[in-house]
Amino acid sequence: MRQFKNSDGQMMIGDLRATELAERFGTPLYVTDENAVRENYRRIKGAFKPYMPVRVHYACKANAALAILRVLQQEGSFIDAVSIGEVDSCLRAGFPPERILFTGVNVSNRELEALVNRKVMINIDSFSELRRLAEISDRPKISFRVNPGVGAGHHAHVVTGAKSTKFGIPKDEIVRAYDEALEHGFIPFGLHAHIGAGVQEAAPFVEVTEVLVNIMNQIEDDLGLKLDVLDIGGGVGIPYHPDDKAMDLDSFASEVTSRIKGKCTARTIAVEPGRYIIADTTVLLTSVVDVKQTPDKRFCGVDAGFNTLIRPAFYGSFHHVAVANKFERTADTLYDVVGPICETGDFLAKDRLLPKVDEGDLIAVYDTGAYGFTMASNYNMRGRPREVLVKDTSASVIREAESLDDMLRLERIPTRLMI
Repeated sequence: MRQFKNSDGQMMIGDLRATELAERFGTPLYVTDENAVRENYRRIKGAFKPYMPVRVHYACKANAALAILRVLQQEGSFIDAVSIGEVDSCLRAGFPPERILFTGVNVSNRELEALVNRKVMINIDSFSELRRLAEISDRPKISFRVNPGVGAGHHAHVVTGAKSTKFGIPKDEIVRAYDEALEHGFIPFGLHAHIGAGVQEAAPFVEVTEVLVNIMNQIEDDLGLKLDVLDIGGGVGIPYHPDDKAMDLDSFASEVTSRIKGKCTARTIAVEPGRYIIADTTVLLTSVVDVKQTPDKRFCGVDAGFNTLIRPAFYGSFHHVAVANKFERTADTLYDVVGPICETGDFLAKDRLLPKVDEGDLIAVYDTGAYGFTMASNYNMRGRPREVLVKDTSASVIREAESLDDMLRLERIPTRLMI
C-alpha cells in the first residue's frame, strides 16, 4: 500500500492536497499520480532486466484511460489487450501495432478481421479461433494461450489458469495446436499462460513457468519449432492491507528466469502486469454527505457507491480508507463507509476505524487504479466520475464526469410512443 505524505493534517497526492483537488474538480473523483505509474513500470521491468531480455505488456483492462496509456507508451511498454476496443484505444494513445498483443476468449470473426486489419499480434485461445483466423488472415504474428492447469488469485472469479476455466487450449492438446498452425502457414513466435490475478507469492508463477518450459521443449522435439517468447502472463498482486508486504520482485524475477535460461528455446520473457503498475497510483476521493447511527452500526455515507468502485461489493475486496482532511488524527471510531446506491450491498468499506467523521469530510479510498473506473457503471442513472492526473504540483482532467445527456446519448424513443 502506497504511503501518502501528510502536510499539516492534510493528505497529499503528488504535491497537491487531496482537499484542494476535491474542491477544484468535485467528487467522486479518481486521482492518479503520474510519477507513481512511471515508477511502478520501471520497477517491474528493472527486476527482470538483469536476468534476461524482458517485454512488459501492460494489461490495459486494469485501466485504459488514454492518458495512462500515453504515459506507458512513453515508457516503452508493450500492451496486453483483450478486446478490439482496447486495441484501438492503445493505437490512439500512440502504441505501434507491433507492441500490442491481443489475447481474447470466444473471439468473433468480426473481431478477428479487425485485428488482422490493425496488424497486431494475436494470442490464439482455441482451435476454432486458429481455423477461423486461417480463413481470414494473411498470417499475422501469433502465439498460443495454453491452459496450464495452474491457477491462483485473490478470488474465484479471477482464477484463470485452472483446468475448469474457459481460457486457453488444454496443455495436453497444445502441441497439436502448434502443429496445425504450421500446416496453415503460421510461424508462431511464443507461448503464453495466465494463472489469475492478485497473486502475492512467486511459487505459482514458478510452477507455470516450468509447465511452459516443458511444453516448449516438447514443441521443439516434436515439431522442430523454436519459440522465442515465453509469456507468464500477469497477476502480480499488491498489498491492499496496511500490514501486507509487497511481493519481492527481485526474488520473483530471479526464480522465474532461472527456470527459463538455458532450459528451452525462449530468449525473451514477457510479463503482463496491470494491477501492479496502476492500482496503488490512484485514490478515489469521495465526500461525506451523511453520518447515521443505528442500533447496530455507525454509517459514513459518501457520494461514491458501487457504481463508482464495485470491487468491495463484487469481490469482497479490501481497500484501505482514510479521512483526507484529518490525516493525522487518531482512528478510534468504527464505521461502515457506504454509498448512495439503492442496494444493501452498496459499500466501500466495512467496520473501519476512522477519526470521528463529520459531514463535509473527504474520504480517500486507496489502491483504486486497477479495476476501479474501468468497472464503473451508470447504475441508478448515475454518471461515471471525473478522472484527474497529477504530476507534482500540476493536475489535469483526463476524463470529464458524465452528464445525463452523456448517458442518454444513444437512447431512442420510437416515434409511435410519442403520439
